[in-house]
Amino acid sequence: MRSFAAVDLGASSGRVMVGRVRDGDIELEETHRFANEPVRTHHLHWDILGLYREMRRGLEKAGPVDSVGIDAWAVDYGLLDASGALIGNPVHYRDSRTDGVRLDISDERLYEINGLQKLPFNTIYQLAAARRTPQFGIARHLLLIPDLLAYWLTGEIGAEYTNASTTGLLDVRTGEWSVPLTSALPFSLPPIRRPGETIGEHHGTKVVAVGSHDTASAVVGVPAEGANFAYISCGTWSLVGLELAGPVLGPQSRKANFTNEGGVDGTIRFLRNVMGLWPLQECMREWGSPDIGELLRKASREKPVLVDIDDPAFLPPGAMAQRVAKAAGLPADASPAQVTRCIVDSLALAHKRAIEQAQELSGRHVDAVHIVGGGARNELLCQLTADACGLPVLAGPVEATALGNVLVQARAAGVIGGDLAALRSVLRETQQVVRYDPVRR
Repeated sequence: MRSFAAVDLGASSGRVMVGRVRDGDIELEETHRFANEPVRTHHLHWDILGLYREMRRGLEKAGPVDSVGIDAWAVDYGLLDASGALIGNPVHYRDSRTDGVRLDISDERLYEINGLQKLPFNTIYQLAAARRTPQFGIARHLLLIPDLLAYWLTGEIGAEYTNASTTGLLDVRTGEWSVPLTSALPFSLPPIRRPGETIGEHHGTKVVAVGSHDTASAVVGVPAEGANFAYISCGTWSLVGLELAGPVLGPQSRKANFTNEGGVDGTIRFLRNVMGLWPLQECMREWGSPDIGELLRKASREKPVLVDIDDPAFLPPGAMAQRVAKAAGLPADASPAQVTRCIVDSLALAHKRAIEQAQELSGRHVDAVHIVGGGARNELLCQLTADACGLPVLAGPVEATALGNVLVQARAAGVIGGDLAALRSVLRETQQVVRYDPVRR
């Protein structure tokens, strides 16, 4: 049996998982879980040193492993000075500093180069907002969050491809940094590394590049058979899309706000970022974290009321239930069940729109929808998504990101062979999946 540590950092929590692989079987054990709580000063920041401390604790608890792989959220970064020291805590993508930021390039030309959905928190917009700060002037290197943590473990500077592809600075056709988009930066961008490459060592243990954008690892962890599937990596965000061999870069794709992000083995994750469970998570926090199962049962008996779940008004934290109720035309004293039904129905409809448009734009037909991540536990969301799409929904595994992380490490170690289809066949044999068939109402 071979063991691999998966460091999986999400927007609200992080954990270290150990994956044990033997004879076509894979099992996961969580060795450490910790909160990921932003800190507000003049800006909203990540507590990156706290995350590094907790990651180290988790790796110590994991014990001896063959290698370590790190995945995290996209777009956010740390700047290093000439000595390699971090210049301040990374700024959170939900910070308001990018409000109203414009680039010196047309949207059309930008999409031709990077193929990305226009989102104000993409790295390219964050850098435009930061260019007049003192930190920007003394920076010599930029590292995305998982690359920064890997640098602290190994001393090696690099940029893993799947996460680099979310910055807006990568040429989607070549998979390398775009000269027109990066030439004005006063610091260097690190060399691109690919999933499966060895980054370096930490106390004698290999650190291996995985799909370091957590969605890239989650897509590896989709137990699909064949190519005609859509995936929804559902947590704080819903990443809804298809796995393709190449980018879709036409004007219709840009106008529909679809993104072409790099995947493992040179694939393209053709997807749209949908708001996801963030509004419900914020409401749950405001309501004192009630029992989610009971809340969803009550919500299932409420009448559906819809909002545009992708409205940027729902991006900032605070007073979420009040904002959702107002947008839906619900009374100010709407019950948690009413607000929850509104959020879940609206999210299911957003899933439907994204999947239908992805098929139309790519020419790829979809026979089934796979929901992975925390959203796979939400039975109401899975059923309403099946109903909205008119397609079967296959929910699970919840731990798709950690599984994808471990599988890439295991393949790099020679424990598992083959392409993505071979990796997914292991998941179909070992992981529980729940099927939801569409119901006409």
